[in-house]
Amino acid sequence: MTAKRIDVLSDTHGRLSREVLDQLDGCDLIVHAGDITSEEDFATLGALAPLRLCLGNNDWSGEYGPDVTRMVRFEYEGLHFSVTHYREKLTGDRFDVGVFGHTHVPVCERQANGSLLMNPGSPTFPRSAAGPTMGRIFVEDGHVTSAEIIKLGDGQEERRGWGHGFFFGW
Repeated sequence: MTAKRIDVLSDTHGRLSREVLDQLDGCDLIVHAGDITSEEDFATLGALAPLRLCLGNNDWSGEYGPDVTRMVRFEYEGLHFSVTHYREKLTGDRFDVGVFGHTHVPVCERQANGSLLMNPGSPTFPRSAAGPTMGRIFVEDGHVTSAEIIKLGDGQEERRGWGHGFFFGW
């Protein structure tokens, strides 16, 4: 079995930069932890690789299909994934990989039980000193072989869009 690359996004808020799309090139699966807020971005990501997406608190107007709910559970390469927008929704859930978003702050940590917990942050509207980020996970033979937060450019391209005034007050 060969290693599979899973790229992880959250809180893109209708703004996929060229850098994010370039980073996604060649991935085997895209996981998005909500607040995509764009049917166009949903289609764009789904054309790049298989896409697993949950709904975020701002995903109230898009139509993403019946498989896109507030909590998405699936199996991929022998691993059980749980994807939700809010970290607290992962409590008590049995998973090998738990993905969440909402805070726009990246997290990549192993839990005491060995499961991986990841918040990829936000490539569009970061809320940490790390700046714009996304996540990347490699899996092979039913195991996570590596997981990391990918730091992207300064994010100015994304922050100059419609959302800058909404999120940053101008």
